[in-house]
Amino acid sequence: MSLAGLFNSRWPGTALFDLDGTLVDSAPDLAAAVDQMLEHLGRTPAGLDKVRNWVGNGAAILVRRALAGDSNWEPAKPKDDALFEDALAIFYLAYGQINGRHAVVFDGVQECLEHLKQQGCRLAIVTNKPDQFVAPLLRHTGLDRWFELTVGGDTLAVKKPDPAPLLHAMEHLGGTPGTTVMVGDSAADINAARAAGIPCVAVRYGYNFGSPVDSLGADAVVDSLAELL
Repeated sequence: MSLAGLFNSRWPGTALFDLDGTLVDSAPDLAAAVDQMLEHLGRTPAGLDKVRNWVGNGAAILVRRALAGDSNWEPAKPKDDALFEDALAIFYLAYGQINGRHAVVFDGVQECLEHLKQQGCRLAIVTNKPDQFVAPLLRHTGLDRWFELTVGGDTLAVKKPDPAPLLHAMEHLGGTPGTTVMVGDSAADINAARAAGIPCVAVRYGYNFGSPVDSLGADAVVDSLAELL
């Protein structure tokens, strides 16, 4: 369905996009950094397939999941905080060197962003990725030219699924709930949008911990952002 269909045949005035798994396939970079971290700690590398299912809640939880070897790790069940702090520092160092090296922009993304810009839509990134890694990834992939604002995982005190990052971006760009859309790939994006009172589009190809997004309550679910044109 066209994005205009969500707004009574008008295009949204503001569009907020998740980054990893929505615009960019960054899992190969993240997996390489996770595996470097695990090898440094004397552990067996996890590999790309596992890491894909661990991405989506920010670097800290990604590292927690990697140490536990389990995508079902929950913040209420911490394990060895001293080891975690060391592991997170190792991951940050590795990922800082790798970020953008293997990442690719998903098909349909450039066409969607260009069309939205032509319609006068103002665009922002709202991601749980730590701030320090957002701008370099956008620059490496050539996506930086489209976005007026980026909100990272530590821009505010909270991250998605809390609605605050979406509301912050929307208000900064002069949007309203009736003119703003969130585009993401996971339950965190959909739940944040619903809590913020704005419509949400979900993509099927992203990182939702290996589960389909179709039943999570998005206003539309697509296989490519080109379907929104």
